[in-house]
Amino acid sequence: MAIWDSLDSEFAALDAAGLRRRRRTIDERHGAEVVIDGRRVINFCANDYLGLADHPALVEAAIAGAKGWGMGAGASHLVSGHFAAHEHAERRLAEFVGCDAALLFSTGYMVNSGIVAALVGRGDAVFADRLNHASLVDGSLLSRADLRRYPHGDIATLERMLAESSAPRKLILTDSVFSMDGDIAPLPALFALAERFDAWLVVDDAHGFGVLGPQGRGALQHYGIRSPRVLYVGTLGKAAGVYGAFVAGATQVVEWLMQKARTYIFTTGAPPLLAETICAAIDLIEAGDGRRAHVAELVARLRSGLDHPERLMASTTPIQPVLVGANDAAVALAAQLFEDGLWVPAIRPPTVPAGTARLRVSLSAAHTVEQVDALAVSINRRLVP
Repeated sequence: MAIWDSLDSEFAALDAAGLRRRRRTIDERHGAEVVIDGRRVINFCANDYLGLADHPALVEAAIAGAKGWGMGAGASHLVSGHFAAHEHAERRLAEFVGCDAALLFSTGYMVNSGIVAALVGRGDAVFADRLNHASLVDGSLLSRADLRRYPHGDIATLERMLAESSAPRKLILTDSVFSMDGDIAPLPALFALAERFDAWLVVDDAHGFGVLGPQGRGALQHYGIRSPRVLYVGTLGKAAGVYGAFVAGATQVVEWLMQKARTYIFTTGAPPLLAETICAAIDLIEAGDGRRAHVAELVARLRSGLDHPERLMASTTPIQPVLVGANDAAVALAAQLFEDGLWVPAIRPPTVPAGTARLRVSLSAAHTVEQVDALAVSINRRLVP
C-alpha cells in the first residue's frame, strides 16, 4: 500500500515544518470563556466580534424556529427547500446592507466558490488581491477565467493590469477586512477602477459585516458605495453569531446568480430555523453600537498595552495579528499563552506567507478590559524580542 504508506512521510514533513494542525474540543462556552479538557480559558480565537454566538435572543429564535418549521429544509431552494423564513431573512439582509436583493447560501465558502463562475468564464479575467481568502481563490479557479493577482492593496498595479486586459468581461475580487492581517481594502479606489474599466466588483465582507459602517451595516455602507456592478458577500457565522452567508446586490444580478451559481442550485437549503435566527441577529447588530464601541476600546487598549508595537500589523479592526516569524516560535508562544489561560491561535503557512507566522488575536464585545489586559501582560512576558 505505497499510497497509504506515503501519508506517514507526509505527516512527518508537516511535523518537521511546524505545519501540522490539531483541533481542540470545547466542552462548555460561557461568553468569551470556554472549557477545554476541564480547563477554563479565555477564547481569543473566535470571530464572534459582537459576542452574539450564545446570546439568549438567538437561542430563543432558534428554538421558536425549530418549533415552527422543524429542522431540515428537505430539498434545494429551487425545488421545495425555500421557506417563508428564508424569504424574510433575504429581504431583511438586503435592506440592512443597502442592496435591492439578497440570496442565502449555506456557507461563505459556497458563496465565493459559486458566484465568480456565474459572472465570468473562459476568456474573461478576474483581478484578485493576493491576500484574498482561499474561497475567493478557489471560486476564481473554478470560473476558468484568467486569474490575475495583484500585490496586496496595490491600486497602481491593478490599474495597469486592467488597462492591459482585453478580456470582454472583467471582475475585481477582494476581501473587505483581510482575515489574517486585519486591514481594510481600499474599496473607494477599487470601485473607481471598476467604474472606469466597466468591471464587476465583488466584495467579501466576511469580517466587516456587523462591525463596519453605521449600525454595523458593512463595508459598502461604511464607504457609501452602491452600484449595480457591485456585489456584496456577508458571512453570518462571525459577527452575526449564527451560520451561513449571503450575497446581495441589484435585483437583476441576484436573480442571475440564483439561475447560475452551482453552489446555490445543487445543495439542500439551510434549515429554516437558521433564517429565523438570522433575523434576530440583524436586530441585535442594528442595536449594537455599544458593543462596537466596546470592541474599539479593546483594540486600542491591546495595541497600547503591548511592549512590542513593531510586531503589530496596521489593523483598526477586531483582528489584531502579532507577528512572530518562525512557525515553531509561533506554535510555542501560543502554547505558553494557553498555559496562562489564554487561547490564541498560531497562524502559519499556507494561510500566511512563509516567515510571517503570527498570533491572530480576535477581540470580541464579550471580552472584558481585564481579560485584554491579561493578554497583553502575558504576550509581553512570553514574546522574545
